[in-house]
Amino acid sequence: MNLPFLLKNCFGRIFCRKKTFISLIILFLCSTICGIVFVKTPSVYEYHFNMCERFIDKVCFSSTSVFLIFIERTAGNVLILAFFVIAGIHPAACVLPPVILIYRAYTFGGSLFIFCSVYRFTGVLVAFLLYFPIHIMIDFIFICASTCSFSRAACFGFRKSDLVELLNDFLLFVLIITLICLAEALFLFALFHPLGSIV
Repeated sequence: MNLPFLLKNCFGRIFCRKKTFISLIILFLCSTICGIVFVKTPSVYEYHFNMCERFIDKVCFSSTSVFLIFIERTAGNVLILAFFVIAGIHPAACVLPPVILIYRAYTFGGSLFIFCSVYRFTGVLVAFLLYFPIHIMIDFIFICASTCSFSRAACFGFRKSDLVELLNDFLLFVLIITLICLAEALFLFALFHPLGSIV
């Protein structure tokens, strides 16, 4: 696999569709703001609070090994990535990426509010040292994958060249997500997990 070529080819197609790319970023930002604004709605607040509790208990201060957390987080994000990439096989499937992005951005905004307002100093530490940067990087990759899917959906024909391009994009994004999750695991080990919890 020629990584420099794949990077140039993939991100070249992304930058050729700047309007799509920028529109998805704006959609993500607007949904994040909505998540922050409407988080105090009782049913929504409870949902976000439970998400934050799980993140703190199962990721930040879990007794589970950092390696297992890394595997689980990587696998979960790769599974979501698959939906973004597969959406490029037909124009009708392109409704999936915006829907998933809206949900992720909305819960992202609400969770940031909960972390900072409920958990105080610990929440701010978790939010801005771990949750915020990792979430933003992963969602940036999802936006890139969505842009690639939009660029191929109209002309995808299940030809060998189309399938190879789709697979190359998927593997490239998997590699990037794995590196992001590895960085998250290292931060977890360094900042939140007790010494010796790596295995």
